[in-house]
Amino acid sequence: MTPITEVEGRRLALSNLEKVLYPATGFTKGEVLHYYATVADVLLPHLRDRPLSFLRYPDGPDGQVFFAKNVPPGTPEWVATAEVPRSEGPARMVLVQDLPSLIWAANLVTEFHTPQWVIQDPGTADRLVFDLDPGAPATVVECCDVALWLRERLAADGIEAYAKTSGAKGLHLVAAVRGASSGQVSEYAKRLAVEVEGAMPRLALHRMTRSLRAGKVFVDWSQNAARKTTAAPYTLRARAEPSVSAPVSWDEVGGVAESRSPGGLALFAADVVERVREYGDLLAPLFDAGRAGALP
Repeated sequence: MTPITEVEGRRLALSNLEKVLYPATGFTKGEVLHYYATVADVLLPHLRDRPLSFLRYPDGPDGQVFFAKNVPPGTPEWVATAEVPRSEGPARMVLVQDLPSLIWAANLVTEFHTPQWVIQDPGTADRLVFDLDPGAPATVVECCDVALWLRERLAADGIEAYAKTSGAKGLHLVAAVRGASSGQVSEYAKRLAVEVEGAMPRLALHRMTRSLRAGKVFVDWSQNAARKTTAAPYTLRARAEPSVSAPVSWDEVGGVAESRSPGGLALFAADVVERVREYGDLLAPLFDAGRAGALP
């Protein structure tokens, strides 16, 4: 029988809690739900008001993995949804606004992916992102080299960048911006990706062409497009182990670049819970409107 749990007055049927979702470590669905409940205070601000795309892996990362953008069948009426403009026609998507909605969504076994805008103003971007993706034999070490260059270049334009692990092989940079459309942010991000390739031609690449990517870091600027999404801070990833897209400090990024050792940026659920207890949300400055940068 599926247990019924009450979360802030909402009744939830949580299923298969003993199911192992990460076979490499034995991490269960119950532990997934516990992780999300524990980090909810820092995760929810990054999800709130952003229509969510779910990358679902209900049988673990070795099972079927698929994107779900429309409101799933059986969604409780108390889960917020919104109509989202799309070029192919509007769609209704989920908004995770509170703890019950977060636990309901986590029970579907999902990565959380968000756009760089909020539902109240879909025509304006409030985030800029770079997804730094290493092509073997490059690793997150080389991503740190590129991230440090981009941090300084963004700072020269008055934009303050923050770093988080992708939860996979690479690194994400994110910044708060104001007064620009997604198209304008995309153009600016592409310009910087071309610049970093020019400055570090043996290391950085702004084109997606896979045949060019061996040993280089692909600087993916395209996730700034209005239709694109990026793995949210604190989301678990569908990997062999319960890795997390976790905020990291610039001291940590610089330390990895200096030591040439990638292990310091491999962060898993238990690590992130401890880091949140110690540091809070390293990305909290993104919510300070006074620190949002304007594109040059």
